[in-house]
Amino acid sequence: MSEFAAVLRSWRDRVDPIEVGLPAGAGRRTPGLRREELAALAGVSVDYIVRLEQGRATNPSPQLLSALARALRLSGEERDHLFRVAGTAPSPAGSIPRHLTPGVQRILDRIGDVPLGVFTAAWDFLVWNPLWTALLKDPSEAAGLDRNLVWRHFTHGQSGVEFDDVHAEEFSADLVADLRQAHGRYPEDRDLDRLISRLRAASPDFDRRWAVARVATHRSSRKTMTDTMVGPITVDCDVLTVPDGDLRIVVYTAVPGSEDAAKLDLLRVTGVERFAPAAAPAT
Repeated sequence: MSEFAAVLRSWRDRVDPIEVGLPAGAGRRTPGLRREELAALAGVSVDYIVRLEQGRATNPSPQLLSALARALRLSGEERDHLFRVAGTAPSPAGSIPRHLTPGVQRILDRIGDVPLGVFTAAWDFLVWNPLWTALLKDPSEAAGLDRNLVWRHFTHGQSGVEFDDVHAEEFSADLVADLRQAHGRYPEDRDLDRLISRLRAASPDFDRRWAVARVATHRSSRKTMTDTMVGPITVDCDVLTVPDGDLRIVVYTAVPGSEDAAKLDLLRVTGVERFAPAAAPAT
């Protein structure tokens, strides 16, 4: 048995089904996830998981390896090992991390009563919960640069989102300043360089703000979501930074007892069913 097949089977066996939101059930013949459960979590066929574990499938893509790492709740070191034994180089040193750490994955699994999304330090979408999709557009419908929040904001605007004047200015300024801070931490990340170059060419507003050379971290804003199934909802947006993995957890909440909180509760009941299951990991 190859090292790749061995670790894949071993790591599948150690995952508690309850930890990934599955019932433990009685009479399980495997101590961890069934092959079909791992396949569903990673977004591949059961037959492909079988072939991987039997060593009959070779050269899995980096996107698939990332999906397996997230489904198996691998640490950063384990993820890198999975890439290496699959014959694929992990992300080079100095590039922006895209791995969802086990702790952040548990937060995403457990907090379903508020819209929540996870981004990289460059503001690329990684994962989100169903209530995020019910409140906003489904990020899985976008591809390429459109999966980046900064690109979408400065080239497409915020369709279905309204800010007051103060928060509109703060949001734009903070996004650029936060991206500049990421550029300082990851000066060798070529994808980030390309993103910044294209933003400066496509958006005079971004280019003007970039020239100011402000450095800061985007932490909060207030906005009104105007295009939801239950009408406009005004929410507070808070950004939590995860040092381990340099991720951004974005959470939307409404003032308790307010009409907006009641609408968010209603959206949780009526909207989530429409958009479940949760989106697959970004590639």
